[in-house]
Amino acid sequence: MEFRARDHVRGLTAILSVLSLALVFGAALGAIPRAAIPTAPEAVLNAIPHVNAVISTVAIVTILAGVRFVRRGEIERHRRMMLASFLLFATFLVLYLYKVVVQGTAEFPGPDAVYQFVYLPTLAVHILLAVVCVPVVYYALLLALTRPITEVFGTEHARFGRVAASLWLVSFVLGNVVYVLLYVIY
Repeated sequence: MEFRARDHVRGLTAILSVLSLALVFGAALGAIPRAAIPTAPEAVLNAIPHVNAVISTVAIVTILAGVRFVRRGEIERHRRMMLASFLLFATFLVLYLYKVVVQGTAEFPGPDAVYQFVYLPTLAVHILLAVVCVPVVYYALLLALTRPITEVFGTEHARFGRVAASLWLVSFVLGNVVYVLLYVIY
């Protein structure tokens, strides 16, 4: 019996989502031992938030470009932009998780009122959207990658792609707001 990914997109989406979210929550909750990962120099660790802010900004641009290209019927350019967005997202996530495992999460250095009424709500919505985004992005991506372009139009790719792009954009923007609050303003 032959396994064909195109026939198991929902199952693959579930497996990839569970694995990805387990890594994220494992890192955030300290379940991944620091000793299991080599530690980079302090300068590299300190640069990660700034690099990730740039990655997030570039991802916002690639997602918006991908949306524009698909609306103009430029499917191949759309595909390249969305693949670039996914690779940027994956790079961001690897860097973020590495920093969290090695150093832990960043403490908010600003005033308590800003922490309570701006930072925490922004961070909460960012995290919620990022978590919800994972299976939606995987599903849209797998639908597109497991079929020739001509067959993608007969799938749920467009509907899930719109949701994925929206969630991704808002999550990346809010992530940059969190970055600005942590590393620029305070």
